[in-house]
Amino acid sequence: MRRLLLLCLVFAAATARAELPETDWLQLMPKADQEALERMPEIDHDSPEAQGTFTEKGGMKQAKGLPAVMYSTKTVPAMNGKDIRIGGYPVPLESDAKGNSTLFFLVPYPGACIHVPPPPPNQLILVRYPKGLKLADIYTPLWVTGKVKVEKVSNDLADAAYALDAQKVRVVKESDL
Repeated sequence: MRRLLLLCLVFAAATARAELPETDWLQLMPKADQEALERMPEIDHDSPEAQGTFTEKGGMKQAKGLPAVMYSTKTVPAMNGKDIRIGGYPVPLESDAKGNSTLFFLVPYPGACIHVPPPPPNQLILVRYPKGLKLADIYTPLWVTGKVKVEKVSNDLADAAYALDAQKVRVVKESDL
């Protein structure tokens, strides 16, 4: 009996340390939006679509005239309240007194707001992380773990269809790949 209890405790400890499986960004997008993105023409740096609309505050809002899917706030209701682990890149919004990022958008690819239009709102996640994380730059890939919510967020910088209260944020290591 004692051996069985010890075995159960070891298993419970190992399970607690195990990370959630990776959530793919496309899981946040309804199938109809996925299909619309697949049909969309390529956006390159020289096209009119590449000229994102930057506000006086340096925002990354979508430019007018893009296909409707690029503005989509349609979500996947089954994702609401789900614990996930997702990889992405930060767009810092707020920092604490130590300079650690406590509020940021997570985007699926690096430089999402610099040379091409930002992802659709249903491919942006507002991450709240009160513990804060020191970020070297926006090209630092992160793993973010926490409970995702269907929550429409709009500010001067961007619109997001999801928010996540992060329990854990860490930089992706080469051993993760």
